[in-house]
Amino acid sequence: MAGSCSPTFDQLSTALGFSCGEAGGLFELRSPFGLENWTLPVLEMMIVLGSVLALVYAIVRLRRHGDPTNLVVWFGATAFLFIIEPPLYFPAAFGIEEHVDTMFAHNLFTVEFLWGRLPLYIVAIYPLMATLAFEIVRMLGVFRKYGVILGAVCVGFVHHAFYEIFDHLGPQLRWWEWSTDNPINQPMFDAVPIPSVVVFAALWPMSLALCAQFFVGRHVDQGRRFTGLELVWRTVVVGLLASVGTFVLPLPATVFGMGSDTVRGILYAAELVILALVAIPILIRQWRALRVGQPREPVYSDGFVRIYSLVYLGVMAALWASALPDYFAAVDGVTANGDPIGNLWYTLGCFVVAIACVAAVFTIPRTSSDVPSAELNSATQPHIDAK
Repeated sequence: MAGSCSPTFDQLSTALGFSCGEAGGLFELRSPFGLENWTLPVLEMMIVLGSVLALVYAIVRLRRHGDPTNLVVWFGATAFLFIIEPPLYFPAAFGIEEHVDTMFAHNLFTVEFLWGRLPLYIVAIYPLMATLAFEIVRMLGVFRKYGVILGAVCVGFVHHAFYEIFDHLGPQLRWWEWSTDNPINQPMFDAVPIPSVVVFAALWPMSLALCAQFFVGRHVDQGRRFTGLELVWRTVVVGLLASVGTFVLPLPATVFGMGSDTVRGILYAAELVILALVAIPILIRQWRALRVGQPREPVYSDGFVRIYSLVYLGVMAALWASALPDYFAAVDGVTANGDPIGNLWYTLGCFVVAIACVAAVFTIPRTSSDVPSAELNSATQPHIDAK
């Protein structure tokens, strides 16, 4: 597959500091001390560890309480990754090279797959970020109060805040390189394509959450138990339909903005604004209701997500702090090393939203995460104290 290097990928990999033709094989290990810079192994360790812990938590919850929701979100996000990403890495192999050129290239990390195209941390970041966003919304009781669709909208909004903190930093620290000549990546929002800001940060997790809650989560909340076979096919369907949703949801921008980058950017931004206008009042209203004991029923909690969301925000804040000297010294949006910078003010806004969401799940009445969802819904007491 090394011989399948497209001119665009070869150009992007060279800009990142490695040769496409020497990018290993199907699987490759590298020394973490030999990567482009120290931030790569730090990011990799934080994301992979979090994803593994999220999977462990999901398995424990299924085994102890028969609640497979977390597991379906985790594997549904992973299925989405393997449906969406390979065609982007090898458009020629999928027969779409005339329509889709290489959009980006990842840098080389410690653990690599697919000839330098797919770092392990990218496999891990999909289920980790989906779990953080989904569980924050679930802990706030949005699905229970407002239903599947509005709950999914809130997941998309929360995921967007967490993801854009990462998305706007990556190009400067050479975690990946975007192909700015690719029309699919236009228009750009500083160092980040608007489609990434909207589609991959907000609309795909919204689609995933809608499917996961519709096919599994709402039934678990009503006390239903699934067999292993039922979970397998439902998880596959969740991954497939989430992929379809990622194509359908941005259609207003992709269709009506086909002839103009400006129009497409405005329509993408409008979708994001609508998402925010719907999600923000719901999240605030539901947080306030839980704070005063309305509705008077037990509250689902997830100790892993509460803690690891803090870990994620802390590590990303440290990585951003390390990048600020070069950021402020940049000229015309490019650092002295030739790397594009993201939008600091937008990132700060995302930090504010993400911190507020984490603070919200720390300041509502808490129950033990060991209590099954069905027991929570059937309980009569106002709250169950955490153990």
